[in-house]
Amino acid sequence: MSELTTELKTLHEATLNNLRSSKANNTLRAYKSDFNDFMTFCVKHGLNSLPTEPKIVSLYLTHLSKNLTISTLKRRLVSISMVHKLKGHYLDTKHPIIVENLMGIRRVKGSIQKGKKPILINHLKSIINVINEQKTDEIKKLRDKSIILIGFGGGFRRTELISIDYEDLEFVTEGLKIYIKRSKTDQFGEGMTKGLPYFTNDIYCPVTNLKKWLEISKIKSGPIFRRFSKGLSLSDKRLTDQSVVLLMKEYLNLAGVENKNYAGHSLRSGFATVAAESGADERSIMAMTGHKNTQMVRRYIREANLFKNNALNKVKL
Repeated sequence: MSELTTELKTLHEATLNNLRSSKANNTLRAYKSDFNDFMTFCVKHGLNSLPTEPKIVSLYLTHLSKNLTISTLKRRLVSISMVHKLKGHYLDTKHPIIVENLMGIRRVKGSIQKGKKPILINHLKSIINVINEQKTDEIKKLRDKSIILIGFGGGFRRTELISIDYEDLEFVTEGLKIYIKRSKTDQFGEGMTKGLPYFTNDIYCPVTNLKKWLEISKIKSGPIFRRFSKGLSLSDKRLTDQSVVLLMKEYLNLAGVENKNYAGHSLRSGFATVAAESGADERSIMAMTGHKNTQMVRRYIREANLFKNNALNKVKL
């Protein structure tokens, strides 16, 4: 009997681990953060947060609708639903009071979302140029340039970028192969490989700059993008994804570019926008970015062609 109990305990622990592993850590953190906000709303108004009911969720979405986008409201709804599932409760997110309310909010607010600005070629060059002008050690310049150029050149999410290890790299004649172990849309860890070719101009070439960074840093294993301790001594600790945003904003500011509307996603969206402007089709863009559907990529292409295929160009005044 004790052996059976031990086996069941082991199975129970393994099952809990599987449930935790079914979602990326960032996704789980987002669920928790979103649900905590919902719980605060419920406590304030004397409502039940777990289990809750569609009417309460609908009130919460209306409360948020003044300041948040439709996509964010939908994410909050998913988070509340997922927490209920994980706790063994059922929440009908397709209830008319939720669905109709979201439709009404969409009509009132409009569904067009204004995203963060992409890093375009002129921005990219300005950032690299201003890094080169800094009066600091070459090792820091090369790290920062490599982060920006690899992030842009591979259309990386910032979490993917800081997760790259030396073992994930393969330099070939054509350029560089980078193996991505797991990403936001790759929940089962199947992985993907991105290929970055050499640029004609070495100054802005992701592959050339990364090679120089690895040579000067002497990194032979583990994280390739690491923190510096005091005195610019390179540590073995991986950079955080927030560090990528701070670096980018810092150099945009130094380059004289207003950095308020730029975020970590700006490198990724910048690659997609520039690639679309250059005539790349959606399939080749998706092969690099790892997008699983065409909706967002087509948005980048539309924005890239806003003036290129503008009907007003045919009007002669």
